[in-house]
Amino acid sequence: MHKNKGDGDVLSRCKSQLSAAVIADALDSFGLHNQGLHPGLVALDTSQILCGFARVGLYMPIYHDDEDVRVYEQEIALVDSLLPGEVAVLVCHGNLRISPWGELLSERSMHLGAAGCLTDGCVRDSPQIRNLGFPVYAGGTNPSDTKYRGKMMMSDVPGEINGVSVSRGDLIFGDPDGVVIVPSDFMVRVVEKALIKVSTENTVRDEIRMGEALVDIFERHKIL
Repeated sequence: MHKNKGDGDVLSRCKSQLSAAVIADALDSFGLHNQGLHPGLVALDTSQILCGFARVGLYMPIYHDDEDVRVYEQEIALVDSLLPGEVAVLVCHGNLRISPWGELLSERSMHLGAAGCLTDGCVRDSPQIRNLGFPVYAGGTNPSDTKYRGKMMMSDVPGEINGVSVSRGDLIFGDPDGVVIVPSDFMVRVVEKALIKVSTENTVRDEIRMGEALVDIFERHKIL
């Protein structure tokens, strides 16, 4: 779980200087080769960067509702407890029958300073969420609520979303190229490595524009 004062600075530097691609390269350098989510989750607004610390909720399908089901209980508790810089990661196991996220949860999350939502389920109220400027990455859009169809059963436990394991406090980063997850134990080292790579890429870009051959540039910097 993130508690360090420097976490806000980490998020600020990631959003302003990094990309999913360069973070993926940095992850590779630490032997973490499968941290990019499988294609299929897309941003409601590709101008919005998703960057924050994971809070995980796990859903299961349901097929009825009554007073004993309390379909929203865990969902409300998770959203109400979001801290600044956190991302609600709603693991629906690819269930596109449900939209566990919408405008009102976005409003509440923004008020709390949360950083966005990532789900392999669907989202609804998409025009309103775009207008809010709240970053959401989802498996699609669907007007159907979770009621009668799905329920969050557990929160703040490990899960898996689009082929990648995720736990509370992991760094979530999404941009138009896709989403990567950085395990919390590697976060500081991966971000530092990614920032160094960005600096080197800037040098490489300048050398390309000056007409240097790729073979010479790669020999010197070992990146492309």
